[in-house]
Amino acid sequence: MPYPFACERPRPGLFLWSLLAVAALLAGCSRPEPPPEPVRSVKLLTVGVGAMQTRLEYAGEVRARVESRLGFRVAGKIVQRSVELGQRVKPGQALAQLDPQDYALAAEAARAQVVAATTQRDLAAADFKRYAQLKDQNFISGAELERREATLKAAQATLDQARAQASSQGNQTAYTRLVSDVAGVVTGIDAEPGQVVTAGSPVVRIAQDGARDVVFSVPEDKVGLIRVGQAVQVRSWSGGDAFAGRVRDVAASADPVTRTFVVKVAVEGPQVPALGATVYALPEALSHAGVQAIKLPTSALRQEGQATAVWVYDEASGTVRSQTVKLATADGNEAVVAEGLAPGTRVVATGVHVLSPGQKVTIYQPKTPEAQAAANSAAPASQAQ
Repeated sequence: MPYPFACERPRPGLFLWSLLAVAALLAGCSRPEPPPEPVRSVKLLTVGVGAMQTRLEYAGEVRARVESRLGFRVAGKIVQRSVELGQRVKPGQALAQLDPQDYALAAEAARAQVVAATTQRDLAAADFKRYAQLKDQNFISGAELERREATLKAAQATLDQARAQASSQGNQTAYTRLVSDVAGVVTGIDAEPGQVVTAGSPVVRIAQDGARDVVFSVPEDKVGLIRVGQAVQVRSWSGGDAFAGRVRDVAASADPVTRTFVVKVAVEGPQVPALGATVYALPEALSHAGVQAIKLPTSALRQEGQATAVWVYDEASGTVRSQTVKLATADGNEAVVAEGLAPGTRVVATGVHVLSPGQKVTIYQPKTPEAQAAANSAAPASQAQ
């Protein structure tokens, strides 16, 4: 009879089956091996040197070389304006009129002072003549005659002053009428009838007939390339043949609002558009047309940290590697490469954001001969400054 508390010895077969079940459970929980990364097909382009097409063009305006801002030489209230915006004027033509009432009264008072001073001068002259006769008869002393002579001189000076004052008041009255001293076109009206203006305040702006300028603005990084005398090609916004001009003036300081520099181009000839017309100026100093450089489409570029990079294809291994490049400028829809690539290098043209360093790739081939020919003809050449 066995001992009642004795443990039963485990069976060897049951323990083996338990180990197999645990191993199978662990095998089912482990991750499967990832599938191999697929070999991507990429489009390549061969880096080459080509001519740039970029020509910097700026919008400008045709202006008169001399524009006068005319105003009254005296203060007063405007009672009449005789010209309108865009009207042609001639020298001597009336432009505006001030209320002359106060100046007319002042001129009349000045004339009255002239009459009074003339009377005083005549009286002093008569006294001097009479005392001169008395001196000849030795009835008066020489000192008394000298006093009469001094009185006459003072009266004459007072008369001269009154006459000058009357002349000045007459001019003041004439200044209440604003007239044009040049021939040109009215380009601005700065005051209207009923408005009280001070002396010198602009009332009418006139663009004088004669030479014309094309005025446009350039940014700070380009103004250093423009010099007086350089050629500038100008074309009208409305169409027509382009005509040539020369840089006449470059602003010495930037505009306080736009921070750009004003450039004035002298233009002459019958083809010059009307005043105020919009034109396009193409400075030859800022043109890159014809410069040989390396160009890449923007689809071939990617950002690598703070640098710009491209994928370079290694034909020996069939993989790609990253190559940083330095860009100079843009030429249309292409980027101009200044450093980092040499002609003949093959780079990936599209799909650059799905590749990784050392990844194996295949070269994409068009399915039809027509597509192959089109791809070959569209392969861009490269361009750099």
